[in-house]
Amino acid sequence: MSDNNTNPEMRSNFIHDIIDEELASGKRTTVATRFPPEPNGYLHIGHAKSICLNFGTALKYGGTCNLRYDDTNPVKEDTEYVDAIEEDVKWLGFQWDKRLWASDYFDQMYEAALELIRKGKAFVCNLSPEEIKEYRGTLTEPGKNSPYRNRSVEENLKLFQDMKDGKYKDGEAVLRAKIDMASPNINMRDPVIYRVSHTPHHNTGDKWCIYPMYDFAHPIEDAIEGITHSICTLEFEDHRPLYDWVLREVGFWPNPPRQIEFARLNITDMLMSKRYLKRMVDEGYVDGWDDPRMPTIAGIRRRGYTPEAIRNFCEEIGVAKANSTVDAAQLEAAVRDDLQNKVPARNVVTDPIKVIITNYPEGRKEMVTVENNRNVPEMGERQVPFGRELWIDGDDFMEVPVKKYFRLFPGNEVRFKGAYFITCNEVVKNDDGTIKELHCTYDPETAGGGVNANRKVKGTIHFVEADSAVKIRIREYGHMMKTDEDGNMEFNDDSVRETWGYAEPSVAEAQPGERFQFFRKGYYIADSKLTTDDEKVFNSIVSLKSSWKK
Repeated sequence: MSDNNTNPEMRSNFIHDIIDEELASGKRTTVATRFPPEPNGYLHIGHAKSICLNFGTALKYGGTCNLRYDDTNPVKEDTEYVDAIEEDVKWLGFQWDKRLWASDYFDQMYEAALELIRKGKAFVCNLSPEEIKEYRGTLTEPGKNSPYRNRSVEENLKLFQDMKDGKYKDGEAVLRAKIDMASPNINMRDPVIYRVSHTPHHNTGDKWCIYPMYDFAHPIEDAIEGITHSICTLEFEDHRPLYDWVLREVGFWPNPPRQIEFARLNITDMLMSKRYLKRMVDEGYVDGWDDPRMPTIAGIRRRGYTPEAIRNFCEEIGVAKANSTVDAAQLEAAVRDDLQNKVPARNVVTDPIKVIITNYPEGRKEMVTVENNRNVPEMGERQVPFGRELWIDGDDFMEVPVKKYFRLFPGNEVRFKGAYFITCNEVVKNDDGTIKELHCTYDPETAGGGVNANRKVKGTIHFVEADSAVKIRIREYGHMMKTDEDGNMEFNDDSVRETWGYAEPSVAEAQPGERFQFFRKGYYIADSKLTTDDEKVFNSIVSLKSSWKK
């Protein structure tokens, strides 16, 4: 059910407490769950929580978890979405027990509908969709019975057969459950359970022109598969009475599944709706479902998030009964925590300033040693070139330093990481007043083993040797959405900013999907689509510093 990196020891939650009680009482002897996506778009990080919960629960109890596509609507299934869903599940570290389709059960659903009709629990209704809505009532007023509600069993069986045989146009007839039009739960007011749709289905072709509604199909699918616990998000809580009613009244399954709801994942400044995410793609706000700004699993994968970070994040936020919103900084902290001990560092400078070390021998080049990850000595060291002409980061020089600025400024000495102590002696400017280059001197006795190597300075900065520098593109990402003054979400036009920089020569070998810490900047990944042998394009993953307080 999972790869070797997935931890089966999930933190206990109220769903697991229910399962523990049922197993202890003997009501259940096994645990079987399912993840039931609709293949009408890419999955987002909210689905990742459901994936981790469903697959992780089955894993914890030694059970099974099916991947079942909800294709009860007679629309052409998009292979792109199916492939993307399966890639996402596998990327998160899980493997389904069976891959199934809701449409596999259309015959059984039809038999279940016939059973309800025979029991006097369902009827064919010829009210128009608008009339059904009008008869339904409101939250404060009960509904009205359909004038077709008291048709006989024989008449309903014939009319339902007519629906199946294509004798009605779309919208001319529906099959409704006969429950209670005065119920305080609107979902129980004789809900539609079958409708006419003369649309070929991707799986069943032209076999059917009637299709079950989701609220009718869902419990039957679960029961047929032997699902023990149907774990749903909180918006299905009001649908649970109908879920239970269908299984009880159809009566085909002596030990039916139990639906349990949990709070869906909401994250600040993140759009959690496939419908609106699809609009972002279709209207060109982003460059696809896997745009690194998108909260889709494909997007965060391309952004550089790791499956371990997502699983850890889902575990940390837990499983709650009430809706709430998680700070996006908490997600970023989980990503940062995962990357800090597994990603090597590289020297990269942006807004570069040329440094000429005037007392360094012309034509001389040497290699100096720096660690790959200061938190993990086992990751070893690497050699970077050092010479007379270097690039430093624009943030590491200030002509008129502010208080407590310990980097390079005229007259100040700093350590060049892994190399020598450097003093800035002169600022050379262009005609327009911008900085052309800095003239500095170095102390040759401050390298490792030198007599002055242990002399203390307050500032340490990194560098890139000029002749061997690799020019790279850098895409800095912010949140795709932002919240306006009225609390409404809107597209953030400043959500991506492209810059460039110089990197140490080893970065020229970076492969798509390879992650690095850009020293003192943040974590970055070579973009999986844009990085080539000739051009390296990096996406920002997350900054080094967290604003999240546990």
